[in-house]
Amino acid sequence: MELLPIHIYILLHIKRANVEYAKMISKMTDLDIDEINKAIEDLMKLGYLERDSGSAIKRSRARFKRAKEVHKHHTYYKLSRKGELFVREIDEKYLKRYFDALLGTEGSKIIQSLFSKNVKPLNLDKDIIEKLRFYKLLSKSGRTTKFFKMFMRFAGINHPITFTHDALNIR
Repeated sequence: MELLPIHIYILLHIKRANVEYAKMISKMTDLDIDEINKAIEDLMKLGYLERDSGSAIKRSRARFKRAKEVHKHHTYYKLSRKGELFVREIDEKYLKRYFDALLGTEGSKIIQSLFSKNVKPLNLDKDIIEKLRFYKLLSKSGRTTKFFKMFMRFAGINHPITFTHDALNIR
């Protein structure tokens, strides 16, 4: 199965949060809860995620929680060992290869250009724009989505300059 940006984001999100539930991921990204649940199901089938057991959760384990201890009212998920090992591989070079494979040979440069917030002046091909919308990286109005911003933040890419020249193979 091909990993979609939503799959990569969920893995990065849970890596940072330690444990998380689908509704909170949906709330943070403005994506539909059904999409999040489907992606979580896919990741569980691949062995990257597993359910977190227990009836309560402490803030020391759930890094995004504000209270010291919370009783679980949702199904929480955590990375499996396989998921932890995979997430360690996600770095600038991995993301460059990933976006180039997803969007074409210039994929990482397109992602880099999306930091400009508005894609209209970029004169991108209609097919690329449709792909960006399909993957929820671009809105219908041509602006980057909250999901895109959270994806880049959790991937550790806060500015296009962090895609180094070496990672982009610019000479």
